[in-house]
This record gives sequence, structure tokens and C-alpha cells, in this order.
Amino acid sequence: MTQLIIGLGNPGGEYARTRHNVGWMCLDDLERRGKFGRERRERLARVREGTIDGYDVLTARPQTFMNLSGKAAAQLTSKYGTPPGDVIVIHDEADFPLGRVKIKLGGSAAGHRGVQSLIDSWRTDAFPRIRIGIGRDGDSNDLIEHVLDPFLPDERATAEAAIERAATMAVAIMRDGIAAAMNIWNRAGTD
Repeated sequence: MTQLIIGLGNPGGEYARTRHNVGWMCLDDLERRGKFGRERRERLARVREGTIDGYDVLTARPQTFMNLSGKAAAQLTSKYGTPPGDVIVIHDEADFPLGRVKIKLGGSAAGHRGVQSLIDSWRTDAFPRIRIGIGRDGDSNDLIEHVLDPFLPDERATAEAAIERAATMAVAIMRDGIAAAMNIWNRAGTD
């Protein structure tokens, strides 16, 4: 079975390196680890097929903007016959400090509108998520502005390490299953 991995983000060059697009950045890391074909349009998403460590993988970047990600995700799971519980979703998490990465299975969207769109479209919250901490701007309550800003120069190394760790977690979920991956990667001290 092909593993569907959806990275949440926003289309357009102005968003490419923003905090909100760490899900797409993680897909970039995963694709560098394997061998992937050219990107193609798949209705409301851009997808690439390939292999990582012997696993067949389909990476997907919804082109609907973050808050409507569920529309693209529902089309993909319908087309490929993939239950939402078998999809790995990678997204930013403003409630985590910069650099913290955790695996989660199910639960609420905790205010993340892209995740809420997935829950609404799939009519379930029971899917694996890899949450990459982007922190909050301590000087402002404007979360929208914060998530749409690029990482500051002194944040880049921490962000890149977190993205790399998230990609390793996605491979661990494919290889070992969600429960084992959570047990290994969510232990204290791995943030």
C-alpha cells in the first residue's frame, strides 16, 4: 500500500518559507531522502510519487490554502482509497515552542484551522499528525501575522533540525507503526 503523507501549507512563493509552511518543508526533506518522480497536479493538490527506504509514498501539498486543506485531502483519500487513519499529516503547531516536534493520533484541532478542515472533511479526527513547533510571537497577539512570517535568522537552525526530526518521525511511523513511533519519539527529552 502506498503511504499518503499530506503536508499542510499555503501555495504561492510569498508563503514558501513561512512558519505556516513547515509541513511542506518537511515533505521537501522526505523527498530528498528518497527517489521521487516529478510533481503533478492532482485536482486540488500537488503530488509526487516515490519511495523512501523501500516504502511507496505519495506526498501531497494541498493548493487550497491552509483553511480549506480538507477539500484537497478528501479528494486524495477518495481517489486512492486511503482511510484517513492511514494518512500522515504534517503541520505547524503554534502552541509548541520553536523546535518541539510530537506525534499525535486523533484529538481536537486545538485551534489549527487546517487540521479542523481535515476533521470536517473526513468526518473524523482519528488520523496521525506530526506537529512541528513554531512558537508564538511574544510581542504580539497577532498569530496570523506570526505564522505567515519567515523564520528569523537565529531561528533557522532550530527550525531546520525540527523539520528533519519530523521527517524521521514520518519514516518511523511507516516502518514501525504509529504506536511504536509515538512511544519512541514522544518520550521526554526528545524535544
